Amino acid sequence: MTDSTMHCITLCLANAFDFKKLSESLLASRRASLLKDVLLIDHDNAYSMVFPYGVVVHWNVSLDERRKLQTQLFEFATDIHEVIEEDNFKYKVNAEQHRIQFDCIEMAADAENKNLVAVSHAMAQSIKLSSFEKHAQDTIEKTKHLPKSLAKTGKINLSKKALAKIRGQLFLTNSDIILKFDLLDIPEFFWEYPEYQTLYTQMANYLELAQRTNILSKKLETIHVLLEMLADEQKHHHSSTLEWIIIILIGVEIAITLIEKLL
Repeated sequence: MTDSTMHCITLCLANAFDFKKLSESLLASRRASLLKDVLLIDHDNAYSMVFPYGVVVHWNVSLDERRKLQTQLFEFATDIHEVIEEDNFKYKVNAEQHRIQFDCIEMAADAENKNLVAVSHAMAQSIKLSSFEKHAQDTIEKTKHLPKSLAKTGKINLSKKALAKIRGQLFLTNSDIILKFDLLDIPEFFWEYPEYQTLYTQMANYLELAQRTNILSKKLETIHVLLEMLADEQKHHHSSTLEWIIIILIGVEIAITLIEKLL
């Protein structure tokens, strides 16, 4: 890495931040500003961009500064991730043109805040999308034995309680991602600053956000199908139980009738 090349790191720390309280804390204690739904923190020619959905993007920020900020962010975080996902890039400013190749971002401008915010939006969406992708894939892997069991034996050999738990987990995964799916849309920042959208679009294309979002949609469809299948299986269990209760009651009634006749 040459002297003119700097380091950028994106971290997915948690499911979300209490952004109102976090903003109040950082605006009062640091050189920070709020640009739409992004908190921009100035570390003297280095910047951190904090997003409400648990992501922070650091531009040329030292390890000590990152750790100090992370401690502060955790105070306002919900569902802190045990394993923190990260993406690393190099970047250069004052280049001949905007260009992204080999994980190096070249910007045809200085490190002006809004340029960095524009690129940060795509990077933050990408790492959040990675978190969604992993969550969805893990859920599919944990439940892939269910359709196999159904295909092999015609039923799922699980108790009603176990089925309900799996359905609950599938529903949580499905709803958690769908409710936050709008995070992957073009951010509101560009409604006010459309002149910076070119940088965002270049970064979003490089990170293949659109293609990955479509693949995630397919995974969510798979989870939805699993949910429907388990719902049908629970209905079948319930119907079978009712049928056996009716058969037993009829049997008891016949037995009582026979006993009465014999006596």
